[in-house]
Amino acid sequence: MRLDIAILNGFLIDGAGNPWFRADVGVLENKIVRIGSISKDNADKVIDATGSYVTPGFIDAHSHSDHVYIVHPKADSMVRQGITTEVVGNCGTSAYPLMGKGAEIWRSTYASLFIDSSTVSMDWSTLSNYREKVGRQGLPVNLVPLVGHGSVRSCVIGTENRTPTNDEMEEMKSLVREAMRDGAFGMSSGLVYLPGCWAKTDELVTLARVVAEHGGIYTSHVRGERETIVEADAEAIEIGRRAGVPVEISHNGPKYGGWGKSKETLPLMEKAREEWIDVTFDNDTHTYLETSVGGDTLPQWLVDKSDEEKLRILANPEKRKQIRNEMITDPFPRQGPAGPLKHQAFERIVVFHAPRNRALIGKSIKEMANARNVDPWEAYFDLFVEERGNEALITDYMDESELQAISKHPLFMFCSDGSATSKELDQKRLCVPLGMCSYGEYANILRRWVREKNVLSLQEAIRKCTSFPAQRFGLLDRGLLRPGMIADIVVFDLEKMRDNATNLWPHNYPFENYPPDYAQGVRHVIVNGKIAVEENEFTGRLSGRCLDKREYL
Repeated sequence: MRLDIAILNGFLIDGAGNPWFRADVGVLENKIVRIGSISKDNADKVIDATGSYVTPGFIDAHSHSDHVYIVHPKADSMVRQGITTEVVGNCGTSAYPLMGKGAEIWRSTYASLFIDSSTVSMDWSTLSNYREKVGRQGLPVNLVPLVGHGSVRSCVIGTENRTPTNDEMEEMKSLVREAMRDGAFGMSSGLVYLPGCWAKTDELVTLARVVAEHGGIYTSHVRGERETIVEADAEAIEIGRRAGVPVEISHNGPKYGGWGKSKETLPLMEKAREEWIDVTFDNDTHTYLETSVGGDTLPQWLVDKSDEEKLRILANPEKRKQIRNEMITDPFPRQGPAGPLKHQAFERIVVFHAPRNRALIGKSIKEMANARNVDPWEAYFDLFVEERGNEALITDYMDESELQAISKHPLFMFCSDGSATSKELDQKRLCVPLGMCSYGEYANILRRWVREKNVLSLQEAIRKCTSFPAQRFGLLDRGLLRPGMIADIVVFDLEKMRDNATNLWPHNYPFENYPPDYAQGVRHVIVNGKIAVEENEFTGRLSGRCLDKREYL
């Protein structure tokens, strides 16, 4: 049997948590067909993996690339890290369903992704339509689609803060059912964002029962990641119990204001499993995130208003006082990076992009306030007004030592919480996303957490990047190096592994090096039996697929 690809002389880490062993890997069409000794003369393409590790392709348990790939199918920042599969549609937000009020809400988002808003063409509405569209265009990686509760809710009732009527609830159930019948792997929620923050537990249970009927999973950006993380995790577990559905708690490291609470959340999950509630969790490794004054750190009722309306509101001193007080009391817990605002830790918030105030770049809001002799809240709101909504910030909000500790837990797997991009795409933007999660998450795991800090053994880190998420989402033909498995494979040099997007915090200013560079050390990436990355360079091959849950039932 002649092979399409032979990977020779590598150190294989099979994804199951076993130590490395030496062997060759043979690929024919889209499958691994041999692991053992292979002659170089027996393959059309030979990859010499001498001195490198060969592992299953990394499965990103939580990303946000579904919106990007439909617009920029050659966004290559993820595949260059060794990611061959991404679970998308997270935090309650998926690229489908896209209809009614939901389509109007997302029009501006897709316009920004297209760079030139005149080219926007929203010509899909369902997961089936989406799969057909990206199938025609091609994908650099595989996608595991979830349907977003927030997307479903926005299609039916927009962003209103109210309980759905019985008819609206039936319509939401119908949209979830349609997505599951179209091959969604489950439903996600984002309970700190619009409109998910308005949903009561019963609403989520009702929709999760539809997911359970189709063998899916419920993933959740829970209702509070900081002070209320224990109660929020308990709600996710309760939804799993009442709906009879497996639960994946998304990026569940406690954020600023909740540091140390993993001592409570981990036993909570362990107890749930003793009661036969199937719960696991994931997290990324970065400790800071790009935010903005006008983004999701504001009270939710403000987030979906236009920049013009926000400017008008924030120009009013009384409204500023009201908003400030609401951001401190936090009645509907907001996303993790809002923690430093709630606790008024303005030294943790640094200006990243401010074209009208370039001298502020690299300075914290606290430093800005001191220089102007104003209250930090006034400086914070002034930045938005002066920049006309075109500002960006970096917020330091995670404790790396706690992240490292929870990563050792048997219920933990890795994710990026990123979104695919590319240097070419980012060079066209006035302000680009913070790059670590999108460019270097998995390189950071292997370089800093494995090679330098010995947080995890190499084989255990690989398991948490491959077979564990594969098992969790039911991808039983991926995540392991075994004959008969799909040929999603990474070849990397651990000594050369380096991300080039993590060194921004806290003192590497200004940011002339943006956009960040691609990760180093990933020599080859094979997606569905085709070479997507060859000697650190993206080949442009789009051999990924939007996977279909029905194929695994």
